[in-house]
Amino acid sequence: MRWFNGFLGKVASSRFLCECHKGVNYQQKFGLVNVKLKWVKDKSLDAVVAGERDLRAACILVSVISSLSHHFVPIYHLCRHRGQLNLPQDLKLSTFIRKYPTIFHESHVLDSGGTRVPAFGLTPEAVDLHQEELNVIQQSQKDIIDRLCKLLMLTKHRILPLQTIDQLKWDMGLPYDYQDSVVPHHPGLFSVVHLPDDRLGLKLLFWDDHLAVSQLRKSAVLQQKETDIKNNCLAFPIRFTRGFGLKRKCMKWLEEWQRLPYTSPYTDASHLDPRTDESEKRIVGVFHELLHLTIQKKTERKNVSNLRKPLSLPQKFTNVFERHPGIFYISKKGDTQTVVLREAYDHQQLLQKNPLVDIRERFASLMSKGFLEKSRGLYKKMSGADLENPSKLVSRHQLSGIGYSSELELDCILFSDYESDDPAHCAS
Repeated sequence: MRWFNGFLGKVASSRFLCECHKGVNYQQKFGLVNVKLKWVKDKSLDAVVAGERDLRAACILVSVISSLSHHFVPIYHLCRHRGQLNLPQDLKLSTFIRKYPTIFHESHVLDSGGTRVPAFGLTPEAVDLHQEELNVIQQSQKDIIDRLCKLLMLTKHRILPLQTIDQLKWDMGLPYDYQDSVVPHHPGLFSVVHLPDDRLGLKLLFWDDHLAVSQLRKSAVLQQKETDIKNNCLAFPIRFTRGFGLKRKCMKWLEEWQRLPYTSPYTDASHLDPRTDESEKRIVGVFHELLHLTIQKKTERKNVSNLRKPLSLPQKFTNVFERHPGIFYISKKGDTQTVVLREAYDHQQLLQKNPLVDIRERFASLMSKGFLEKSRGLYKKMSGADLENPSKLVSRHQLSGIGYSSELELDCILFSDYESDDPAHCAS
């Protein structure tokens, strides 16, 4: 393995000769090399991804419940947010919520016929932790705004559909209600616009040159790689899973690929031929930057699948994840594919933690505690005596705080929507 360690040293130090002075002609003379590198399981990074689905769903439900004036929310109301939770279709929402009694407290509402309908609130521990989360978000406003600006600056027209941003907001650490709590407070930066396909989009109104610097270039400056910066030959940090065998042919190709000119993801790349390795290096640079904008340096692959046109990328652009397993790791945990930036982790440890990551880890710990205690029988379903106790029930009058304007509307919802909370009966 000495040759391999030596290769990594070369990559890390970027001690390569560069012919950038030949300009575009140099860039276009190489075709896209047909190299296939195998996928090798990385248990440490799989562990980073494991449990993310439940954590994300629980935190979204915490935000939904906290946003309502009454903190016990009927199950049929929570079902309306099911589409955001990414839970298995055959999993009842109430079953999921009851898995975590240290986060969610169960009560009931009474419909007009006196039938008890499950309703859920937050435990004191969850309320306190969510308040800490809101405080961290408030203290991190500048960082949140900068990262949202940089996301829009990556796009060709500085516009993204709100639906696309919604898919990324968890990974980017944006507030659950960023459309109301962030965007309207910065009219000089953002504008909500109507897109040609009748969707709403977010447009960036002001370009900040100070933000248009990629993380790769910042790292090169910090490491004082003056020659690489001058020649614009920036190499990506490379890490492979233990046991990854790189053939000499692939090693030679990767060395040459790292020596190619680096095109900033914030600059126009229309001069690059999409069939070349130079164009591929630019695509890698775009996703390297995008993952750096996320607080845990990872996102589900499907979250970026609809970014081709906004980011001016060629067809099958996500193939770069398979072609560069030393930069990206694709975890297949949780019935999905999650792209993880390798350089951001030392085994399971995130090297630079956003304060929100600590909050999420504490939520995960609280969820794990409740799940284990429930499996040991420490939490029981509400008894008949509890159900007859008026203090354990939420009346119809108390539901007026969550947006039902009339008794007739409430009757219709209670009888038509609540047969069960099976996904088939829940609006997504």
